Amino acid sequence: MPPGITTLAADTPTLSAANTGFMLICSALVMLMTPGLAFFYGGMVRVKSTLNMLMMSFISLGIVTILWVLYGFSLAFGTDIGSVIGWSSDYVGLSGIGITQLWDGYTIPVYVFAVFQLMFAVITPALISGALADRVKFTSWALFITLWVTVVYFPVAHWVWGAGGWLFELGVIDFAGGTAVHINAGAAALGVILVIGKRVGFKKDPMRPHSLPLVMLGAGLLWFGWFGFNAGSWLGNDDGVGAVMFVNTQVATAAAMLAWLGYEKLRHGSFTTLGAASGAVAGLVAITPSGGAVSPLGAIAVGAIAGVLCAMAVGLKYKFGYDDSLDVVGVHLVGGVAGSLLIGFFATGGVQSDAKGLFYGGGLDQLGKQAVGVFAVLAYSLVVSAILAFLLDRTIGMRVDEDDEISGIDQVEHAETAYDFSGAGGGAAPRTNASSTAPGTTAASQTKKVDA
Repeated sequence: MPPGITTLAADTPTLSAANTGFMLICSALVMLMTPGLAFFYGGMVRVKSTLNMLMMSFISLGIVTILWVLYGFSLAFGTDIGSVIGWSSDYVGLSGIGITQLWDGYTIPVYVFAVFQLMFAVITPALISGALADRVKFTSWALFITLWVTVVYFPVAHWVWGAGGWLFELGVIDFAGGTAVHINAGAAALGVILVIGKRVGFKKDPMRPHSLPLVMLGAGLLWFGWFGFNAGSWLGNDDGVGAVMFVNTQVATAAAMLAWLGYEKLRHGSFTTLGAASGAVAGLVAITPSGGAVSPLGAIAVGAIAGVLCAMAVGLKYKFGYDDSLDVVGVHLVGGVAGSLLIGFFATGGVQSDAKGLFYGGGLDQLGKQAVGVFAVLAYSLVVSAILAFLLDRTIGMRVDEDDEISGIDQVEHAETAYDFSGAGGGAAPRTNASSTAPGTTAASQTKKVDA
């Protein structure tokens, strides 16, 4: 999907069963990332917000899927209009697409490309939810997703990946979503939290994760699914570029996890499981735009730099006073910016395109292009997301009542709790006999004391 690509075949492409099957598997892997994200975020919140956090991700699977079929795919990947948006009537409702019709220049059907890109569209707004934990009405969140993907994600996806999109034509490299997904979501998260404000007890209550095993499970699912996210973004498996991206994904993630843990040990004195999970995600974020442009050694550098920068950035919310509940800004925005800009330094010119970074004799040209892409997406998403949150807050309200937030958003918004302990202590009364009965008492009286 990045600019500067070559087609998979010199002649007119024909449908490839191998590439089609590969891309369907990659699509399923990317779909798995959204439940993985739900577990990752769900374990990081307090018990009383667990289900709400899971649902804020899961609802995106429903809403965005329908919008994508109705008009989202057309807006993102239809015929270019003014380099800012797309539109093709054949893509509306996916009604005018032949079952063997190929995506232009590739050997996979349009339907396969559409469903692969759908999974990107689904997870991007779900990423935003982590910044809003504990305090947003579920109805308002669902409406925000609907509006946000329509006026932010679909246009930005066209800018970055759509034929004719202005960032695509400029030559900005974004292999799998550093700008369109991670900077987009991170900037949106910042815009919304600046509007809706802090959680009750921010900086006063510890607000510790209630289940680190859930966090680790979610991080593992994200890491696993990310191979489809990244390697699949070449849309085929014929020329080795996807294989390089697969390797770089693993390498950068490992480097970022180690770098985060090293920073954490030096700064705070401990290696934490939360740090390992967060470091891995930071590496995945950073390599997403850059993995098709750098070597494995470059991937180590990208991951290590991102791991340290993101570990440092998560503490900024306490310094500047914005309540980014689960560090979406610190990990996804900062990691996305780092990974996108580092292309301008570490691009070798020998993988996805001939664009070279500063360290490989390419000068500052590619770095300049990357900077334009980064800050254009950041500014647009930040401003428009803040406007959407402001409008919703002033109309239907974005936040639950303070009392409801304190008592627990799960019960208020979903009439459920994550864990039911009602039967945990309901064992039968202990058996008694003459030898175990204390002097001067009866078995019945001892039983009554135990029950009390």
